[in-house]
Amino acid sequence: MGKTENLFSRESIEKIRKITDDTRTCMFCSNLGARPFSSAPMATQRVEDDGSIWFFSAKDSDRNADLQREPEAQLIYGSEQNEEYLSLYGEAVVLYDRQKAEQLWSPMVKVWFQEGPADPNLSLIRFTPREGYYWDTQHGKVVAFAKMAASVVTGKTMDDGVQGKLKV
Repeated sequence: MGKTENLFSRESIEKIRKITDDTRTCMFCSNLGARPFSSAPMATQRVEDDGSIWFFSAKDSDRNADLQREPEAQLIYGSEQNEEYLSLYGEAVVLYDRQKAEQLWSPMVKVWFQEGPADPNLSLIRFTPREGYYWDTQHGKVVAFAKMAASVVTGKTMDDGVQGKLKV
């Protein structure tokens, strides 16, 4: 078994920032009480110092409608390449803030919002995590792979994983 390392406050936000910097796209899950719940890939725009995460979203999207009814949401990040995984639970709010949209704007966002930060269908989502769980490696992917290979050869478990709860 790997190491368990629960993180709180600042450490928790730093772990969120590290994983979301490495893995920009998450599955943004809303309408959590429904079966199946709603889910869509979303690109992380920024993680603030308080841990809140910003996204661009179409004003007329099902996701926005879901969040207007029920603000609870789940974000799921996964990078097989980096051996990093993150699940966050919290609340999301839909905002219409042109100044913030200008701060977060990048040329790639124009793919979805042709008129730029002033696009009439552009909205923002601010997700505020309450808690979550992460899976990572202690010493990086190369060491983790070497330990896995050694484990296969020796028959001994050599897990380099680290996981834990996050409380923001």
